[in-house]
Amino acid sequence: MSAPRSPEKRQLRILSAAFAAAAVVCIGGTVLAQSLPDIENGRYALSPVGDGVVRLDTRTGSVSTCNNSGAGWACYVVPDERAAMDAEIGRLQAENEKLKADLAAREPTVAGKIDEPLPKQDSLKPAAPKADAERKIEIPLPSDKDMDRVMAFLERAWRRLVEIASRMQKDLSSGKI
Repeated sequence: MSAPRSPEKRQLRILSAAFAAAAVVCIGGTVLAQSLPDIENGRYALSPVGDGVVRLDTRTGSVSTCNNSGAGWACYVVPDERAAMDAEIGRLQAENEKLKADLAAREPTVAGKIDEPLPKQDSLKPAAPKADAERKIEIPLPSDKDMDRVMAFLERAWRRLVEIASRMQKDLSSGKI
């Protein structure tokens, strides 16, 4: 048999055993509390990345990044831009329908209104063919007052042009240019 142990050593062994048991329970508890990925039936597809794995849920299409932090493995869902865009499209469609309903409630319907635009017609062309005598095109001519204004403008412009040419000729002959 062994020699009787001192009470301090006995307390130290009990205390270390308690710490070891607590550590096993804590580690085992976190391992048991975390559910393992359901890869047996093909729900998740895992791909390794630098510091963890990327997990694709084949049922819902959501993507998660999984990392091993000090407390254990944790997976975080990656934000899905497509879901955000679909939500925004749905919101805008609902708003559009509401605005259309509000507009329809405000405007009374116009009698004889059609959805299709009317065909374009040339205002100079008659709607139905007419006889050659009726197809005359009348062009309004300018009045005498309009003609006098145009002639006065042209005369002033011509005089200025002639003055400029004569000044240029004088400058060239005198050596200024």
